[in-house]
Amino acid sequence: MFYELTKTDLQVQKQVEIIIPYGEIILDPAFRIDLLVEDKVIIELKSVEDLAPIHYKQLSTYLRLSNKKLGLLVNFNTLNILDDIKRIANKV
Repeated sequence: MFYELTKTDLQVQKQVEIIIPYGEIILDPAFRIDLLVEDKVIIELKSVEDLAPIHYKQLSTYLRLSNKKLGLLVNFNTLNILDDIKRIANKV
């Protein structure tokens, strides 16, 4: 997916660490965003039987911690990938 997105001239970063400030210190990055597109949209990639509530929670947490507004949860383990792309919005 990274390759396909970069072919469209979009700015795409992979495995982006989320910086987590805690008081006066920065915690070691505990989270990594799969893909960050144009520094605006987080894309989390999965290959699971069914998307579970924890997958939605994971993306919501990434959105909140990174202060981004929009994320896509993509499950590749499906007959029709369009049926398993879920849009999640952060209530910033």
